[in-house]
Amino acid sequence: MIKIIFSDMDGTLLTSEGKLPEGFDEMIAELKKRGVIFSPASGRQYFALLKSFPKYKDEFIFLADGGSLVMRNGKEMFSQPMTREIALEILHESEQIENIMRVYCGINNAYIQDFQNLPEYRAQLEKYYSHIGIVKTWEEIDDVPIKMSFFDDARNAETKIYPKLEKFNGEVQVLLSSDQWVDVMMPNVDKGSAVRKIQQMLDIKPEECAAFGDYLNDCEMLKSVGYGFAMSNAHPDLKKFAKFETLSNDEHGVLVGIKKLIDEGLI
Repeated sequence: MIKIIFSDMDGTLLTSEGKLPEGFDEMIAELKKRGVIFSPASGRQYFALLKSFPKYKDEFIFLADGGSLVMRNGKEMFSQPMTREIALEILHESEQIENIMRVYCGINNAYIQDFQNLPEYRAQLEKYYSHIGIVKTWEEIDDVPIKMSFFDDARNAETKIYPKLEKFNGEVQVLLSSDQWVDVMMPNVDKGSAVRKIQQMLDIKPEECAAFGDYLNDCEMLKSVGYGFAMSNAHPDLKKFAKFETLSNDEHGVLVGIKKLIDEGLI
């Protein structure tokens, strides 16, 4: 029987308008009744996830910042930090790329430089980060780095940002999170590694877990569970790693997939 369900947010659980699907609260109530834990698994900051789920802050396991920070009941279950030296090196290297936003993601805050506080970035910044600090230099930040994120408003992250940072692969892990975002974390740190650590800590087997995703940074998460679902709107390469496919995010595919598991007696 499934004991925990992990779900990506953007392009997966949330509609294209950034809203939770209709019937979400009722489904969570049903899962709670059956003893199943729900876990949002996102590149979003922990505090931004709390804004999306205020009534569930003491019920969900929050897999934040791409798996580099996992929180439960307001306390850190574990984190997977970067070294400060490599974080600063990558940030300085990225300054050669014009017209992108750079975000230093720490455990306590996300940070941008003051000259990046531009109107075209604000909506995206506030979507993913609710605790934001503005600094003049990266060196002045006194916070443990867990992820570096880079945003391209023109949706050319794959061709504009990724190739410039790809050379750091090995020292770190450079991940294409969407057509706008590139995330950098330590090697072997991703949603999948976080899922496996949660499984170990809670003594839950992979076959007792389900997961839903839509983009390449969800691959390891889907591979780490017994019931991995790709959304119909998912990246074609992600679908290769999914055992199942469900409807799109705008068709409430996560809830449809969960209902399928319930109807088949797996929850």
